[in-house]
Amino acid sequence: VQLQACGGGSVQVGGSLRLSCAFRGRTFSSYTVGWFRQAPGKEREFVADISRTGGTSDYADSVKGRFTVSRDNAKNTVYLKMNSLKVEDTAVYYCAARPWDGPSFDYWGQGTLVNVSS
Repeated sequence: VQLQACGGGSVQVGGSLRLSCAFRGRTFSSYTVGWFRQAPGKEREFVADISRTGGTSDYADSVKGRFTVSRDNAKNTVYLKMNSLKVEDTAVYYCAARPWDGPSFDYWGQGTLVNVSS
């Protein structure tokens, strides 16, 4: 399984970005995909994930109501739409995948940097 995240960039407070995560290698619809982030000097943290069908998603409290995760199984891609961005959202964002019945995210993409400035 290979994952490639893109879409990061620099944006001002209150702005929006949409990250994409392209999945290759196995049957995309068999995998749950998650987004994680790591800010400078901090540990990596969970942001959101979405079930293999897209029917269920989960969010960290810090992004609920502002971020939306979605997937297009026909395009083997997961998206993270980020609205109302805050300075504290600044981080490297990673996408990761796990088999729908697996316990952990075993596959990781390279990160994409999101920088939110005031």
